[in-house]
Amino acid sequence: MPVLDTVVFPVAGRGTRLLPVTKSVPKELLPVYDKPILQFAVEEAVAAGAQRLVFITHASKRAINEYLQPDTALMDVLRTDGKAKLVRALEDITLGQNVEVLFVDQEQPLGLGHAVLMAAEHVRGDAFGVILPDDVILGRPCLPEMAEAYEAGHMIAAMDVPEQDVSKYGIFRPLGDGAVGRIVRASELVEKPAPDVAPSRLAAVGRYILDARIFDALRALEPGAGGEYQLTDAIAADAGDLSLTGFRFSGARHDCGSHEGLLGAANARAAELACVLAAE
Repeated sequence: MPVLDTVVFPVAGRGTRLLPVTKSVPKELLPVYDKPILQFAVEEAVAAGAQRLVFITHASKRAINEYLQPDTALMDVLRTDGKAKLVRALEDITLGQNVEVLFVDQEQPLGLGHAVLMAAEHVRGDAFGVILPDDVILGRPCLPEMAEAYEAGHMIAAMDVPEQDVSKYGIFRPLGDGAVGRIVRASELVEKPAPDVAPSRLAAVGRYILDARIFDALRALEPGAGGEYQLTDAIAADAGDLSLTGFRFSGARHDCGSHEGLLGAANARAAELACVLAAE
């Protein structure tokens, strides 16, 4: 499997769909049954071989920085109190010394393209990963699966959605035989099309492997709707030079930026753990 040295996490968003709790707690630290949303994303990145994790964050979300730092003092107290199980739980989320964590402040939410561009000077290698932690994918980790299939250009995780839902997503315009197979070559992403003009029902979700040349396109971008810089616009600008593929992943995606999605993910995670326990 090709190693993705760097994975970028855009986590500066305000989480307004989950208010009021996100007034004081970053949405990325809300629990999906037994662990925070962010932990799933971090584990997925490390499983893909990442040794540098770049978090595009905001000053109001310092709890993310604190969560990602080891707390040896707390672990010492727990050991003294004989709480070995809790010590193991903290050890399980502690990143190894070979994993570097960097934080970049995004003062204003100027779009996903802007967030990714802020990581430019920290990205190593010809390609890098991007994970949107809101999209929790249970089952087989998605980014390692994508890395196994990646060859060149830009690859985005993809799933088939009902026709009535295509207007909620970026939708692939497949080349050739259409949206068949796990790897779908496409000419473009159409942002939130109406069902009657959508080029397919294959929707992009929050996992990317991007050629590092995306940064040139991002620097040249003009702001789009709402004054934001859209990553999909930069991907479209690269269409003449770099391939675009959608990758149908094996796991189940949950939109944990909403109350319903968070509840669904928690129930699915509980069922997943119950199956593991039953098999032991």
